[in-house]
Amino acid sequence: MLNVIKHRLDVWKEEPLYWNQIAAMDKRLYASSIPRSLIELIKIRVSQINKCVFCIDYHTLEALEQGETPRRIFALTAWQESPLFSDVEKGVLQMAEEITHISVHGVADATYEKIKTHFNSKEIADIIVCICHINFLNRIGISTKTVAS
Repeated sequence: MLNVIKHRLDVWKEEPLYWNQIAAMDKRLYASSIPRSLIELIKIRVSQINKCVFCIDYHTLEALEQGETPRRIFALTAWQESPLFSDVEKGVLQMAEEITHISVHGVADATYEKIKTHFNSKEIADIIVCICHINFLNRIGISTKTVAS
């Protein structure tokens, strides 16, 4: 039996100014020195954790369009054990998981120190904002039951 999900509300239609702010944040993130491929990996992984079906679909397609391989996307749920991800990517994905589950243990000093070996303060700020930004969007998508069409 097919489970039909009813979309509850289009937040962006109700208040377009919110979407303008979201779009501006995305534009700023994509203009940062953080590689687009890494931004999309963050967005996919956080969306997997939060189980946001719309964002998983959307950012997987974005990543594929940017040249990401299906193999790495398939392995993303097991990134810790996968040889397909670099130490830099693993450090960022660890931070993404810790921020997404922030109420459990916060962000470990070891995680932050590892990130500092690969990124400057401005880049770390961009990574943190990226992680928080997709968590915010996931919560909108899940709350409104937004699904891919």
